[in-house]
Amino acid sequence: MGEPAESIVLDPAGTDVRAEAARLRARGPIAQVELPGGVRAWSVVGHEMVREVLADPRFAKDAHQHWPAFISGEIGDDFPLIGWVLMDNMTTNDGAAHGRLRQLTAKAFTLRRSEAMRPQVVRITEELLTDLATAGPGEVVDLKDRFAYPLPTKVICELFGVPEDRRRAVMRGGEVNTDTSISHEEALANVEEWHQAMQDLVDFKKREPGDDLLSKLIDVQAEDGSRLSDSELAGTLHLMLGAGSETTTNLISRAVVALLKHPDQLELALSGEVSWDDVVEESLRVESPIAQLPFRFTTEEVHIAGVTIPRGDPVLMGFVGAGRDFERYGPDAERFDITREDKRHLSFGHGVHHCIGAPLARIEATVALPALFARFPDLALAVAPEEVSPAPTFLLNGVDTLPVVLKRK
Repeated sequence: MGEPAESIVLDPAGTDVRAEAARLRARGPIAQVELPGGVRAWSVVGHEMVREVLADPRFAKDAHQHWPAFISGEIGDDFPLIGWVLMDNMTTNDGAAHGRLRQLTAKAFTLRRSEAMRPQVVRITEELLTDLATAGPGEVVDLKDRFAYPLPTKVICELFGVPEDRRRAVMRGGEVNTDTSISHEEALANVEEWHQAMQDLVDFKKREPGDDLLSKLIDVQAEDGSRLSDSELAGTLHLMLGAGSETTTNLISRAVVALLKHPDQLELALSGEVSWDDVVEESLRVESPIAQLPFRFTTEEVHIAGVTIPRGDPVLMGFVGAGRDFERYGPDAERFDITREDKRHLSFGHGVHHCIGAPLARIEATVALPALFARFPDLALAVAPEEVSPAPTFLLNGVDTLPVVLKRK
């Protein structure tokens, strides 16, 4: 399966997703790639082409209807990315099914509802910064582990009413699901453990409901089971808890690295000459939190951008490549520049599958970043920027750890 001679084999370890995106862009706006397991796929990396494909109904989301290799059993449980296929939520459905599932949660993430959560984001940010302040002068701390990850995780878990003692179990599955360096056995085991953790959480909330989004979803299911099946409820939790933490973690982490790497840019933000909104939007553009988003499937043979994609082939959205597209942003597209006039990007998607959590993610980042640098004006990387280790995945653009020194000796 697959055509290695013509395909770019995506690096399971995610060693350098930016360089990989550049290699793909050199092939054109759409490039043939090989996924783990030798599966042929396509990556869309041109900015305008990503926008076009995201709005094209010939690129569908439901593998159960549109991936012949999966339907026939050729793609089985040993496919390392099987978790992305088996989830049952708004991102794996099309048409009316997608609309029904999206409607159940979208109201909780409107701009108005997200703004109402700002005090909660501020409170959690201050709690984490206070904890960080216990570090001694010259002490190296992992800013991802101590700040960038727990901030969005606490926010999304509070929104869904996940008790403290259950958070590790329900969040771990999403982290492992994005790790493309693990074996197919580990991937399958994670799907089963993750699903069980979600089911245990649902069972708990049925016994002890609260004023939270999960309890409301359970109420909807009890009132009208046809609106939300058990599989869809679990899949919605998989999506909201995973996407609501991992992507914002990457956004905050990558923004910190970029600002510390470019002190002149940081000074513009600290002085107020450039807004923190501009910092966040430029970070989203040049350091998209998602590198390669699976999956779409062609519903027919598609001739586009000089290539022919057979019916039923999987397609990924290469957001890192799209955000660094020279044709869209000019010869300095790969440069982090918060003064850039045109920072519009596709990192939250486009069309009917546009990320519903975008307003909350922006609030979290625009609260977290200025608060972090205000509390720790001496904040510095503990390693060279190029030595910050990437997360082991070609799907996300994150860091494995983010070693920093908060206070000088």
